[in-house]
Amino acid sequence: MEGLKKKYGLFTAICMVVGIVIGSGIFFKTKDVLIAADGNAWYSVLAWIISGLVMVVIATCFAIMATKYEKVNGVVDYAEATCGKTYAYFVGWFLSLVYYPAMTSVLAWVSARYTLVLFGYHEAPIFVDLKSSLNSPETITLALFYLVLIYFLNTIAPRIAGKFQVSSTFVKLIPIVFIGVVGMIIGLINGNLESNFDLSSVDTDAINQSSDAATGLFPAICSTIFAYEGWIVATSINSEIKDSKKNLPIALCIGTLIIVAAYTLYNVGILGLENIVTISNEGTMAAFSKLGGVLSVLIKVFIVISCLGTLNGLMLGCCRGIYSLSARNEGISPEVFGQIDKKTNMPHNSAAFALLACAIWFVYFILMGLGLFDFGVISKYGFDSSELPIITIYPMYVPILIVMMIKEKDLNPLIRFALPSLAIIGIGVIVAASILKHGMANVWYLIVFAIIMAFGALANYITSKKQQKTATEQQ
Repeated sequence: MEGLKKKYGLFTAICMVVGIVIGSGIFFKTKDVLIAADGNAWYSVLAWIISGLVMVVIATCFAIMATKYEKVNGVVDYAEATCGKTYAYFVGWFLSLVYYPAMTSVLAWVSARYTLVLFGYHEAPIFVDLKSSLNSPETITLALFYLVLIYFLNTIAPRIAGKFQVSSTFVKLIPIVFIGVVGMIIGLINGNLESNFDLSSVDTDAINQSSDAATGLFPAICSTIFAYEGWIVATSINSEIKDSKKNLPIALCIGTLIIVAAYTLYNVGILGLENIVTISNEGTMAAFSKLGGVLSVLIKVFIVISCLGTLNGLMLGCCRGIYSLSARNEGISPEVFGQIDKKTNMPHNSAAFALLACAIWFVYFILMGLGLFDFGVISKYGFDSSELPIITIYPMYVPILIVMMIKEKDLNPLIRFALPSLAIIGIGVIVAASILKHGMANVWYLIVFAIIMAFGALANYITSKKQQKTATEQQ
């Protein structure tokens, strides 16, 4: 089976890490984090820092493994090297069927939303009685267009997709750094920062939130998780990175540190531009308006490009999902999904499968957002597909980290034991945060997760039997 060629350098790898993570989440989750923190600015900023440090520690652990193992798909390679082929298969299956497509579908929607905001389009709901202004026909159509456009960009012109990833990374850092620096200066001058961080002066009763929603530091941490997700996608191209064992670890460490610094700076800047109650109720666009008309529009342009850059990076990982299993002769029809186009050096069948998976998750996300399930009992069993898939990907890292401590005897004791232990503690914090925030929605998601994983086990069993039969006939 022909392999993928080495076509990405260190710079592109760093931009992959930064560019995939920094996208829409930092812009549209800021409001959610403040609401979850019940208007506590200290909890809000601390939540961003804690989630970021968890990401950095886990990424550092994987960076260490990246210096030792290189095959097809980073995290799947690490799972195979530590926990065996079977466990690695299920990690890859989850990434391909749940994690990548669920995240990608949400990014397509967010990209469409911010594009329409840029053009001042006030959307009308599809059904007036549902009172949904978030999922108009225009939003859905544009989101699907973006999804297909980025799919074709990655499959027909993967080099251009890589260059777009690099350029969009620089573009998305512009509004974040600008808002962070300018917002802090303005906030210090007009007293917004002092007022927002003075808990006694914040009217939490004026913040609109669900009466039964949990608030505090842990729910706030859970709300930040989506904004920090995506860095693991960079490991999906390790077989395409030049000198991967050297460059991928550097990219993971440098990239994640840049992200934490940027997010913390941005959130402090936002708190300097506007008061907490307004941001919590109206979103970050209210803060942008403080910068004036022209600057506000420019920032919105940068945000759209930022979202599309993240969408591009996630689609890049999506397209290689099933291929990474097929390259190991596992999963659904490896002889079909393991094929690579000679002209583009891309696994087109795997990419088409990924687009279909994205479309399915997109339909689910839109239906839940529209509230169409409110007409039946299904409304009780819905879950947030932008956050809850993360509650399973993090626990999946735990066996890898534990075996790392057991097997990697050549490592320095501090690196061998301290880093994985810190990572496991951080994962525990994230899981606890999800349980506190989402309650029973965790259970409904885990049921769907179990069904998808069971289907994956069945698919691999059928493939294994076919391969055994073929081998017997050839003998």
